Amino acid sequence: MYCSLIAPLLKAAAVAATTLTMIAATPLQDVKLKDIDGKDTSLKAYSGKVLLVVNVASQCGLTPQYKQLEAIYKKYKGQGLEVLGFPCNQFGAQEPGTAEEIKTFCSTKYSVSFPLFAKLNVNPPEQHPLYTVLTGKEAAFPGPIEWNFGKFLVGRDGKVLHRFSPRTQPDGGEVVAAIESALKAK
Repeated sequence: MYCSLIAPLLKAAAVAATTLTMIAATPLQDVKLKDIDGKDTSLKAYSGKVLLVVNVASQCGLTPQYKQLEAIYKKYKGQGLEVLGFPCNQFGAQEPGTAEEIKTFCSTKYSVSFPLFAKLNVNPPEQHPLYTVLTGKEAAFPGPIEWNFGKFLVGRDGKVLHRFSPRTQPDGGEVVAAIESALKAK
């Protein structure tokens, strides 16, 4: 009797593990996303660009980083940098708004012009596949996201080059040096 109960559970666990491994092995550009307007997209639109992927929130002590993110976006966009903002409500419920509220806040308070995406979860149990690729055990920089405004720098080839903590300022020397180095690489 116990075997007949355990066998389906073991099979389900094996399928789940295989699915997570497949997601982790998915190239970053192939992960399915939705933009802030709910339209299907992926990072393929940014192929050949240097990406700064950031989980963002509107009601966080680190929210003023939007200003710095916008400044580096404007400064380096012409050289091939894209800053990509992914709203997340997993940390202290600091991004409770709707997509429209998030867009309005970002544009009116910080004049954000860089791309924003649909709200997602960066950590388990409902982790979005993008963050499974970025933080999973097969990732270049594995481990959970600590808080809002964690940053990943992705090279033109789609490989993650650096991971920066939420408290690391987007316009700080470490981040700027990494961005400039990635932009020089062809």
